[in-house]
Amino acid sequence: MSGSMTREDFNTYMVPCFAPAPFIPVKAAGSKVWDQQGKEYIDLAGGIAVNSLGHAHPALAAALKSQLDNLWHIGNGYTNEPVLLLAKTLVESTFADKVFFCNSGAEANEAALKLARKYAHDKSGAEKSEIIAFHHSFHGRTLFTVTVGGQPKYSADYAPLPQDITHLPYNDIAALKAAISARTCAVIVEPIIGEGGVMPADPAFLQALRDLCDQHDATLIFDEVQTGAGRTGTLYAYQHYNVIPDILTSAKGLGGGFPIGAMLTKEAWAQVFQPGTHGTTFGGNPLAATVANAVLAQLDSDLLAGVSQRHDLIVAKLNALNARYDLFSAVRGMGLLIGAELASHLRGKAKMLTNLAAEEGLIALIAGPDVLRFAPALNIPLADIEEAFVRLERAVARLTS
Repeated sequence: MSGSMTREDFNTYMVPCFAPAPFIPVKAAGSKVWDQQGKEYIDLAGGIAVNSLGHAHPALAAALKSQLDNLWHIGNGYTNEPVLLLAKTLVESTFADKVFFCNSGAEANEAALKLARKYAHDKSGAEKSEIIAFHHSFHGRTLFTVTVGGQPKYSADYAPLPQDITHLPYNDIAALKAAISARTCAVIVEPIIGEGGVMPADPAFLQALRDLCDQHDATLIFDEVQTGAGRTGTLYAYQHYNVIPDILTSAKGLGGGFPIGAMLTKEAWAQVFQPGTHGTTFGGNPLAATVANAVLAQLDSDLLAGVSQRHDLIVAKLNALNARYDLFSAVRGMGLLIGAELASHLRGKAKMLTNLAAEEGLIALIAGPDVLRFAPALNIPLADIEEAFVRLERAVARLTS
């Protein structure tokens, strides 16, 4: 399997805003990946919650191959059948009346924040502009979304930053009540903070967000880029909480590995974006929409029910490891977005552990310096989970020896 390119070529030719692993994956199927030397890895990362049905799923591959023989790209002066079907399916499956398509989660959140600002501006005037977000949140890498995200390490070097953004503690209803006002145009929240530590929202907190946004005529935005497309065991996490946002953003697992983003919203908000107010060249691309349609077709009740079974198995395995090695101070999450926070004596060693795990043939994620994050395919075979934890235990034994 060895190719002509090496990891050193990354250092030579690519902008170093990533620090990729020393091995280069070249082939993948299901929940297994192989590198240039033919070494096998079990994937519990899912491309950062992207490969919702695993690698090279036959139904997705067949759909893409079929569309490749037809229409690749036509531009936003026209629509196309795959994207219309995708919009119809999402509307019929959610609270939304209308959908805007783009290419990533950051673009979806950028659209959502712009829409919320314009909705407030048109309805109430330019002074209603405050956006409330939460510490530890992550909403993308554009200048707007990285500023709205609650992790200053990602935005500190890009001043001057967009203004009128307030950050509050997550799951703190009292802080929200004290901060929200008639000037607040939107509140944006992840139902489960992902990159910032895998922290689920308290149900009462999300309901308070809804109630307070209603009281202050503010737009409620759910960033479901990481929690959407079946990740939590329902199509979107808001359906677990029974709290309906005004805008929802989706990406990652929606494309099953093919780049796509979507902003779902209600009619009153959708009408604010008239031709020319926002746009995209590649958004709604027929290839991406075709793959997303194939993903949604696979997310039936049986597959979603299996998410809970896999969650329980992974949590049981993490608890068993903890009993043997005193690893974790907390295991938390929902569905197949699970975080394991390292105990105090192992603080700062999450990346070291995932590096050791890779050496043992396991791909996992971190969510900050102290949290292991697991976001495998929703259909990962149970046998692959069993073997993954055999490999993880070998890495743990090396870390703690």
